[in-house]
Amino acid sequence: METTTRLFDDATMIERIFDHIDHETTDLGEATWREPVENYRSEARYAAERDAWMLEETGYQWIQGTRPQTLAYGLTDSPVGLAGWIVEKFRAWSDCDGEVEKSYTKDELLTNLMIYWVTGTISSSARLYLEDAFQSAPQLAAGQYIEVPAGVATFPKDLTYPPRELGERFLRVAHWTEMPRGGHFAALEEPELYAKDVQDFVRELRG
Repeated sequence: METTTRLFDDATMIERIFDHIDHETTDLGEATWREPVENYRSEARYAAERDAWMLEETGYQWIQGTRPQTLAYGLTDSPVGLAGWIVEKFRAWSDCDGEVEKSYTKDELLTNLMIYWVTGTISSSARLYLEDAFQSAPQLAAGQYIEVPAGVATFPKDLTYPPRELGERFLRVAHWTEMPRGGHFAALEEPELYAKDVQDFVRELRG
């Protein structure tokens, strides 16, 4: 995609500019800061990757966030429509190379679908996006830092893949794992990796 290529080229250009300056102020959406250049090259690339994802993958957010009831009529009336809407996300947001059954069995996918179909709750799940749009996003004040020890696991095919440097600006990172595989639905796709990392984090806290 031309736009995606341009965004990645922009990240490369930013890195070249950083070679000629000592400090810079940047806004990646999460916060604005002033730091030595070498501390945020990876964050600039992350910002470009995130922007590319926003262009490619957030159509569902716009319709669910603006016309959830219109969408809900179709998804509640058609099991095929519901399956198409949900399974597409499992395919796009998982580490499956476009073959969804590499990551999930048919039983797992159908179980997920049936939870929505039998209970008739695709409408309320979509409406959450509209309701969330009217809520103020939580913000940290300038200089505010979360002191509670944080454990973070990043999966390579998740929606975004933030660098540790970004997390450490706001969190007391006690445990950080870059997983070898997995995507957005990590607990379902890679349950053993996920569970082991949670256990490792708790053990480290206990000393």
